[in-house]
Amino acid sequence: MSAQSSAIALPGVARAERLVVKIGSALAVDATLGEPRSAWLDGVAADIAGLRARGTDVIVVSSGAIALARRGLGLTRRKLRLEEKQAAAAVGQIRLARAWAEALSAHGLMAAQLLLTWDDTEDRRRYLNARATLTTLLGLGCVPVINENDSVATTEIRFGDNDRLAARVAEMVAADQLVLLSDIDGLYTADPRRDPRAAHIPVVPAITAEIEAMGGEPPPGYSSGGMRTKLVAARIATQAGCAMAIALGHAEHPLAALAAGARCTWFLPAPEGRSARKRWIAGALAPLGRLHVDAGAARALAAGRSLLPAGVKRIEGRFERGDPVEVLGHDGVALARGLAAYASEDAERIAGHRSDEIEAILGWRGRDEIIHRDDLVLLTA
Repeated sequence: MSAQSSAIALPGVARAERLVVKIGSALAVDATLGEPRSAWLDGVAADIAGLRARGTDVIVVSSGAIALARRGLGLTRRKLRLEEKQAAAAVGQIRLARAWAEALSAHGLMAAQLLLTWDDTEDRRRYLNARATLTTLLGLGCVPVINENDSVATTEIRFGDNDRLAARVAEMVAADQLVLLSDIDGLYTADPRRDPRAAHIPVVPAITAEIEAMGGEPPPGYSSGGMRTKLVAARIATQAGCAMAIALGHAEHPLAALAAGARCTWFLPAPEGRSARKRWIAGALAPLGRLHVDAGAARALAAGRSLLPAGVKRIEGRFERGDPVEVLGHDGVALARGLAAYASEDAERIAGHRSDEIEAILGWRGRDEIIHRDDLVLLTA
């Protein structure tokens, strides 16, 4: 596998357009003191500032809330009950958010906090709301810092580790790269702590049964991850067309080190990753409404652009935001399918109007597009 990797052009964080970085509790928190590792966080913030200066959008998925509260609450035994974890998360999340806000502000960046649950990535409308919020924050120059909402998530319905959460976030925002900062510099053929013959794997072109078998048990301590969850995250990310790296996080500037060529394992995106969702939109969803568009809008769609309200002449059916709809040309021929950014009632009100009139018509400002190009599939050649 290493011989094959030499012929493959690997991704690199310096070339990322949109990067999600996952940071575990063991990196963000000094477990002995129960305090944020402020100097390390400052190094990561400096790396993020460097990436932002090059035009890269960066989202941080950070663990550490429970670890930051355990000592202060006297919850230092290894195993906590669910309600104790939830209470600790409620206390520690304030400290974690403050630590990131201070680290990022020292480098001229504004932090934004989002707490997500499994339902937020599974329910379509909540998924769209979360995606819209993240996209807006990135457009405003913020660095979103995300964690699982452990204070309300139940044992039955939760991620349980931020590796998978980070992968779902990367999928949600169409990130091209995901980096899991870890206590190990990548994937090995066996656990290198137990097997001296374990060989490092620099690149994984595809996640096979052989690769999945290399996942072990989670390490001891506050971390809930381990290689097994990282491989699950890799499958989620790569199937969404996102490259993923497992890299050593203990360096003071781990992202800069990775950009400079530090050893890691890159999981390459599935070639069909981006188109898989498009195929799902085109064929797996029954449209709940129809949008009739003018010739100008039809030409714009053919050129790969979004559908703006100005080009919509008439709307049929009743649908909610995020529901599948069909786009028809002036002759009634189906041109495209997509996910509506507005409910039918609101879409009818803004149809035929310019995007800068939306706020005056609805009383609130939504997206400029009725269907964004990322949520739209052409049906004609």
